[in-house]
Amino acid sequence: MKKSFLAGTTLILCAAISLGLFAGFAAARQTALNPDMPTIVVDAGHGGIDNGVTGVKSGSDEADINLAISRYLKGQFTAAGFNCVMTRTTQSGLYGTTAPGFKKRDMQARKQIIEDCAADMVISIHQNYCPLPSRRGGTVFFNPSSESGEALAACIQEQLNLMPEAGASNQPLKGDYFMLKCTDSPSVIVECGFLSNAEDDALLNDESFQRALAYAVFKGAVNYLSCAG
Repeated sequence: MKKSFLAGTTLILCAAISLGLFAGFAAARQTALNPDMPTIVVDAGHGGIDNGVTGVKSGSDEADINLAISRYLKGQFTAAGFNCVMTRTTQSGLYGTTAPGFKKRDMQARKQIIEDCAADMVISIHQNYCPLPSRRGGTVFFNPSSESGEALAACIQEQLNLMPEAGASNQPLKGDYFMLKCTDSPSVIVECGFLSNAEDDALLNDESFQRALAYAVFKGAVNYLSCAG
């Protein structure tokens, strides 16, 4: 982590959080990385022929919702002065060709982006699905072998649970997923809600909620950095 940045600006960022200054920013244009600033990778899950799960009422593809929330999240990090890199910036996947093995190629491409920018943190955005339609709310997954990942997950989960629309008070969960194990930096998967639940489905397709949810993730990440610094 870039200590010179954290030592001087943690209080400023916390003040910005309390005032909600960055809640409405959309994704900003990518600029050259500043070596004195932490680099956050925001990973919009799925893409291209891999649509993920589908909204029970809306019929919306998870991949499109992931991208929308990720763009808002990138904008908030960028506005706060962080370096922020998105693995996927369009509706396309990262696999290059749809030949067999495309999912593995897609995952490896995401890992390469994380390595190339020497990410200090990775946040992968997804949507959940459950056969029980009553399941609601966001859930954050972490690598059980990563103390920093678990701490980051706890900070983000706290902010998700505080959202008025949360619908449930969930706990961060251990996960055995590629995106949690492909880097030594703190990495989490944020399952923003259940597209199998009609209420969550409606919320996750609403732009104002997408912005608010991205802001909750942003606040949790900054809270983690303030403690880690």
